[in-house]
Amino acid sequence: MTFRPSRRFATTALLSAAALALVAPAAQAQDYPSKPITIVVPFAAGSGTDQSARIYGQAVSEVLKVPVIVDNKGGASGFIAAQQVAKAPPDGYTIFMTTNTTQVANPFLFKKVPYDPVKDFTPIALLAKGQMLLLVRPDSPHKTLADLLAAAKKSPGKLNFGSGSSSSQVAGELLKQMAHVDITNVPYKSNPQAITDLIGGQFEFMFADAPTAVPQVQGGKLRALAASGAKRLAATPDVPTVAEAGVKGYDMSFWFAVYGPANLPAGVVKRLNDAFGKASETPEVKAFQAKTSGEVAFGTPEALAQFQAADMKKWEQVIRAAGIEPQ
Repeated sequence: MTFRPSRRFATTALLSAAALALVAPAAQAQDYPSKPITIVVPFAAGSGTDQSARIYGQAVSEVLKVPVIVDNKGGASGFIAAQQVAKAPPDGYTIFMTTNTTQVANPFLFKKVPYDPVKDFTPIALLAKGQMLLLVRPDSPHKTLADLLAAAKKSPGKLNFGSGSSSSQVAGELLKQMAHVDITNVPYKSNPQAITDLIGGQFEFMFADAPTAVPQVQGGKLRALAASGAKRLAATPDVPTVAEAGVKGYDMSFWFAVYGPANLPAGVVKRLNDAFGKASETPEVKAFQAKTSGEVAFGTPEALAQFQAADMKKWEQVIRAAGIEPQ
């Protein structure tokens, strides 16, 4: 005889299953974390994002009492790292420390992006904002930004600039558009690689994030002509902004944030947000931000989602105004 459950029995079973589904994530969040956490970084070792991941990772490890491992997956404009995190189990053990490159700029720089920067990720926390320095070699004949732009106008298409991230690329392209000069981009997998070739004389200049650029300037390996943001960097107070140096209205910055895969349980998100919040208050993180003139901008997951949405609109406008065609 075939057993046919009553409607009441079936309803009770469905409610019980739903209750168990809710209990599982809660239990998971309560036990979290119970093993090492991996922070995937979309850029090479030595990049600003890598430095931030290692400073924050150590602090978060002390808060959560588990090891935190930094996994550099540079290349392909962050595609490799973003896909790895997007496909990871939503359990909080694989998270993404990234920038506006993967989460904002890529959809407007490429015709095909193999991930969705919104749907494939769970916002955890915005960490910091920063800006870049326009760098040349110490022996460069261009002593000021005005010198560089004059040379570019004198020899259209002859000056090259390196870039190891979308921020550094768009910063150069925006300068090209606003200063009305013909300069050529030379793309790299990461800013540290580009800096190595700048020092070696492979191209004339580049924009690099402050965590990567400031040590090179302070060590005398490179010279800064201008800062990309609306105000001068505290670490290089004698360096004018691009706007001060003659390109009125120029302003280009970047940001760091941490995400998890889509559908990360709310309890795990809160645990991570709390941990990164405590990390941002540690002397080590504060010293790192001060040294690189970064601006701590910690907030809630909801605030990060809102910030990302607004920044996508801004970057779309900047990229279109710069005349950058998607690749």
